Amino acid sequence: MSYTIEQIAHALGATALGDVAVTVTGVREPADATADDLALAMKPEYAQKLSQGSARAALVWDGADWQALGLKAAIVAPRPRYVMSGLSTMFDPGQGWDEGIHPSAVIHETAQLGENVSVGPLAVICAGARIGAGSVIGPQSFVGTDAVLGEQAFLREGARIGARVVIGDRFIAQPNAVVGADGFSYVTPDVSGVERARQSLGDQGDIASQSYVRIHSLGAVRIGDDVEVGAHSAVDRGTIRDTVVGDRTKIDNLVQVGHNCVIGTDCLLCGLVGLAGSVKVGNNVVLAGQVGVADNIFIGDNVIAGGGTKLLSNVPAGRVMLGYPAMKMDTQMEVYKYLRRIKRLFADVADLKKAVSKPDQVD
Repeated sequence: MSYTIEQIAHALGATALGDVAVTVTGVREPADATADDLALAMKPEYAQKLSQGSARAALVWDGADWQALGLKAAIVAPRPRYVMSGLSTMFDPGQGWDEGIHPSAVIHETAQLGENVSVGPLAVICAGARIGAGSVIGPQSFVGTDAVLGEQAFLREGARIGARVVIGDRFIAQPNAVVGADGFSYVTPDVSGVERARQSLGDQGDIASQSYVRIHSLGAVRIGDDVEVGAHSAVDRGTIRDTVVGDRTKIDNLVQVGHNCVIGTDCLLCGLVGLAGSVKVGNNVVLAGQVGVADNIFIGDNVIAGGGTKLLSNVPAGRVMLGYPAMKMDTQMEVYKYLRRIKRLFADVADLKKAVSKPDQVD
């Protein structure tokens, strides 16, 4: 895997400067870069470490004095981090799996595989499943009965796609991702203490022991194009209607998407996000790490929730939320500032009480 600076810049729509015939075989951070690497000196603070390595060429920011940095060539882009997307694609060595159908794979005779589909060792593809052209079904992966995967799907090792799940093109599932598990749906014969507490905001009433009865998940999961699901994440199937994930939404590792949720397009769900059942998420929503969302609420378009935020009620479009319970971020920061002053406030109040009750003892 070897490219000239000119070839890389042309492929990325960037500008090549200097000795564009310089050849590189990989990308590294500036301090670790060798003469055969393209250094990622995308900011001035990164470029300061070029002297610790021996890179001849680097990806730099627009306006950088690359010659003063001791480079023979440079690739310049207005937004270098965006260019990194294409750059990382060019230099990705992949997983090293063999192409074609491994002899240990189990594929039902009624399953339909498009052209150039690869199926890894010990993978299972069930009856009626349809796999789009150019897809890779990794080792020990599972595709359930009548499930549909679009073109160029990529299931990493151990990914699980449940029965009747329908997924668009260019889907990526990281190791041990699960799409189409049953939802967490249970009911008690009589009204439960949880239901009473929710209605009364705290009072369970007379507590009686009851067993939970399972509600089966009859719906499936529908996922759009260019969606990615991270390692050990789960997207549960709907109870009656389908759980839905819109185009280009990205789901990080260890994320739980509950039954009946509807997630819009171009959303980011970061690590350890948890969506309870029947949540509706708009488009371009970002939920940072460990955000929790209560069931049956709506999150509007372009909402951002900071790390650890707990959303317990509907959030209007465009809001930036933080905290538990969630508030507008500026309000939450103001509350936090006052919270830090509570100890001093109590001391001040104690002094005032002393002055009022025993004025003769005050210095």
